[in-house]
Amino acid sequence: MAAKSGGPRTLTNTIKLLINAGAAKPAPPVGPALGQAGLNIMAFCKEFNAKTAGFKEGTLLRVKMRVFSDKTYEWDLKMPPSTWLIKKAAGLARASGTPGHEIVGIISLKHLYEIARVKQRDMPGVPLQSIVTSLLHTCRSMGVRVVARPEDA
Repeated sequence: MAAKSGGPRTLTNTIKLLINAGAAKPAPPVGPALGQAGLNIMAFCKEFNAKTAGFKEGTLLRVKMRVFSDKTYEWDLKMPPSTWLIKKAAGLARASGTPGHEIVGIISLKHLYEIARVKQRDMPGVPLQSIVTSLLHTCRSMGVRVVARPEDA
């Protein structure tokens, strides 16, 4: 997080990115997004790659950056999107083109609870049951069937 002291600073821009863990490069999508805001691209890439070194390679992470008027920024690292986690758990490359008519994968309720625990880090104060319900509806919209036990899959 780059920070300079002196004078009031105001929020000028918010940038949301999806970047693979440990793979931030000055190429698109990172470079153009940060370049338009006038930020040091390489400094962010090095900082991001160092912070995400502990994640499994290929893990898609969400980044929310707040850019201030003095060209400083703050960024938060969020967990992967729910759809990405569900596709990985079900072993899918992509979701159904016609959800409700086509089942493309099966996932157990146990896996949904594990995904909900991961997502709960981004949503403090939200009950685990509510997150699981939301994930159930996401599975339905992706064409993924949820079964009670892993043996039923």
